[in-house]
Parts: sequence; structure tokens; C-alpha cells
Amino acid sequence: MGMIDAAEATWRTFDSPEGLAEALADRIATELRTAIKLRGQAVLAVSGGKTPVRLLRVLSRNEVEWRNVIVALVDERFVPPEDERSNARLVSENLLIHGAAEASFVPLYRPGENVEEAARFADLSIAGLPQPFDVVVLGMGADGHSASFFPDAPNLAALFENDDRRSVLPVVARSAGEPRLTLSLQLLCAARFIALHIEGEEKKRALRDALEQRDRPISAFFDHAENGIQIFWAP
Repeated sequence: MGMIDAAEATWRTFDSPEGLAEALADRIATELRTAIKLRGQAVLAVSGGKTPVRLLRVLSRNEVEWRNVIVALVDERFVPPEDERSNARLVSENLLIHGAAEASFVPLYRPGENVEEAARFADLSIAGLPQPFDVVVLGMGADGHSASFFPDAPNLAALFENDDRRSVLPVVARSAGEPRLTLSLQLLCAARFIALHIEGEEKKRALRDALEQRDRPISAFFDHAENGIQIFWAP
């Protein structure tokens, strides 16, 4: 897919985070139901952080054959699931409840000596999932990072290139805090439906700048997404 500029990007704006969560949850549920009807199962990859909490809770109540859904993480901190910063914990507490408790969950974190070892183990399980993924929900930081592709990662270009075509990559960047595990750009951008969920004026400005200047990690997702990216934004 060619480069997308700010004018061409597909924005869906909402008056409130609540309205956004309802609409995006409905769209995700529709995509999952379609995938299950066509292929018997669906794969959903979600992001962590504070922004998606409301969305995940709304989605957990949607009518989907959750027993046929596999949930994965877009990225994860190298912390055990009981840690309060764990994305696995966030998903367990906010998505894998109500009807969605029947979904399968594939974590990225694995106990190990370091994040590189954890990434190798996670790569095996993620690479074995049905691909392309049906739904990917991305987030974005004010610095323009998405998944765990941080602008100050010293090997960012190599992570994007991913010459070994790994499904899961280890990331170490000062701004990330602890080491991270992230799904590869190639795996994420192949998804049948990709939503970028952002809230607030600061992130809106950051995204517009990234789309115009092409100088932030989120820009690479718009450049390579095979089916485009729909932006869901609320103040």
C-alpha cells in the first residue's frame, strides 16, 4: 500500500470516549462474527494502556461466539501477569469477562532470563495462530509510538525491517521503561481490519504531524497496512 497522507486517512470522530467505545466495539464484533462465519474462528489482537479499558469492557458484552475467538496482545511489557503494568492482566480483567471469558488467550510474556528469550518462546506460539489476523486494535503514544516501536529504540529500523520475519520481537528503549515484546510490523499490518484508537487533542495533533512528516513510528503502519487503517478518535 502506498503512503497515506493526513488528508487521505480515514478518521471517525466521536463526541465522547463512551461513544467511541460503543461504535468500535460494535465494529470489532461484526468483524469477528464475519470471520467466524467464513473460517470457523477469529483472531483479535488488542493493545494495552489506559485508553482501551472502556473499549474492552464494552466489547466483552457483545454477542460473539467467543469460544471461537483467539485473543492476542499487540505488545507486552516484560513483566509477569500479576504485575499491575501487565497488558495480560489488563485484558484478563477488562475483556476476558462476561461472554468474552470463553475466548482463548495467547500471552506474549514468558518467564525467562531476559526479553530476548521470552520473545523466542512467544514467537513460536504467535506464529502458529491463523493468519492474517482478523482484527488488530492499535494505540499510539504522544511520541508517535505504536505497539512497542518506540522512536528512541536504537535498532528501530532493524525492528521494522525484521529480516528474519519473526512474529514477536524484543524491544529495549529508554522511553519504554521496562523491556517490551511486540508483534512485528509485518504481522500487524497484514490484518484484515486495523483500528487506531486514540483520544485527546494531544494525540490527534501528534498523529496529524506523523502523517504529514512521516517521521514517527506510527507512520510506518499507515505506509504498510495492507487493508488500510481506520482512525477512531474522541476528545
